[in-house]
Order: sequence, then structure tokens, then C-alpha cells
Amino acid sequence: MNTPNTPIPDVQNSADTRHIAINKVGIKSIRHPIKVQDKSTGVQHTIAMFNMYVGLPHNFKGTHMSRFVEILNSHEREISVENFPIMLREMLVKLEAETGHIEMNFPYFINKTAPISGVQSLMDYDVTFIGDICNGEIVTATKVVVPVTSLCPCSKKISEYGAHNQRSHVTVTARTNEFVWIEEIVQLVEQEASCELYGLLKRPDEKYVTERAYDNPKFVEDMVRDVAARLNAETRVDAYVVESENFESIHNHSAYALIENDKKNPGTHCQP
Repeated sequence: MNTPNTPIPDVQNSADTRHIAINKVGIKSIRHPIKVQDKSTGVQHTIAMFNMYVGLPHNFKGTHMSRFVEILNSHEREISVENFPIMLREMLVKLEAETGHIEMNFPYFINKTAPISGVQSLMDYDVTFIGDICNGEIVTATKVVVPVTSLCPCSKKISEYGAHNQRSHVTVTARTNEFVWIEEIVQLVEQEASCELYGLLKRPDEKYVTERAYDNPKFVEDMVRDVAARLNAETRVDAYVVESENFESIHNHSAYALIENDKKNPGTHCQP
């Protein structure tokens, strides 16, 4: 039985004889309040789900899981994308690691105005900030999932009236060299869809969005190509992955397409 003055063994720091390094070890799915820069209101407070990992050398048995939580709580409610470099470096120091990875996933809300009636409502978007550190170099990326409407060009062409449409998720993961608003990524995607989505629509708005989609049919291939073309022209974006998943309304499966491009290293195929 240990007495108050008896040293407590540090099992994690004990040697491991298997000589197998671990690429990522840490904590997953821990919630913490954060703040995010909001283009219209200045700042938005929300709740993020964090994944925090470090690389574990082959000679250590385990990592100190509690230290990840200590890093989160040391920043209280001031965690933001600007804290990423600080948090990544803190992880390497506290965990005595050489590589680190943080994912911060959260709902982000944008106030949208219906196209005809002008009624306003909130739309939520799934956003993830991703940060990696290796050999002292930090790489960050922003991932945004944008729900939109897509209408099938083939269905429109062959049908005497109507055309099938569906809700689609267009996902952009971008590595940038300058600050880019979440709203800018959302707007870029919505402009290339058959039609964007709204939280609240009146009947005149429903007429507008239905006809807008019908006049602007897009295959899943069209959507990723059109978004990719916009990202190719955006000088603040160094690398990106754009994906589109159409949740088909006449099939029990989804249609999917992906384009990735590292502008700094053309021809390479690795996600940001």
C-alpha cells in the first residue's frame, strides 16, 4: 500500500521492448467550447469536438493522456484556429513527442436571407480545422461540408416533365497561404451548385429555388469540376480536395466524385 510520500510509478514512461513506433496516439471525441471568427458578427461561440494525437517513439510504452486535456483547459474558452500553432507546439513539449495532430470539428452557423421573401434563418455547416506538426513545421487546413441541391441533367433531358433532384454534400478541404473566411468557402460552393439551401423558405421562395435548380442542372462530376476551377483560380489556396456526394432520390445509393490538387506540387495525389 502506497503512503503519501511513496513515489507513484510512471508506467507510461517505462521502456517498451517491441520496438514498434505508433503513428498517432492520444484522445478522441472530447468536447470543448471555442470561438471562431465570424465575418458578419466578429466572433461566434460554439462547441467543438477535438481529436488530439502525437507520435509515440518505439521505446516508450505509452503517452500521458491527461496532458492533452490539460492543454485544452489551459486555454479556457479562447481556443480558435489562431491557437493551433501554440497548441501543437505545447503538445510536443508536454508529451515529449516529435509529431502532433489536432482536429477541431464544430457546427458553424450562417444567417441566410431567402431569395424572394427576404425572411432570415440560420443554416449550419460542418467545419473542421486540422493541424499537423512535424520537424517543427506546421501545416493547417480547413474542411467545410456544404449541403446544396443538385438536379440531374440526364433526367431533365429525357423526361417530358420534371427532373429528379437531391440534396448533396460538397466538401472542400483547403490548405491556404492567407486567411480565408468560412463564409467565402461556403459561398464559393453554393454558387456552383444547382441551387443553394436555406433554413426557411416561403412559397415564393420555394418556387424560385425549384426553378433555379431546374435551370441549372449539375451532375456530381460537374459540381466538383466547377468548384475545383474556382479553387484553382484562388491564389490564397495552395492545395485542396473537393468532394461531392449526391444522396440520390431515385436510387438506394449515392453518386460521388473527388478532385484533389496540390498547386505547389502538381501531379501529386495526397490530401491537404
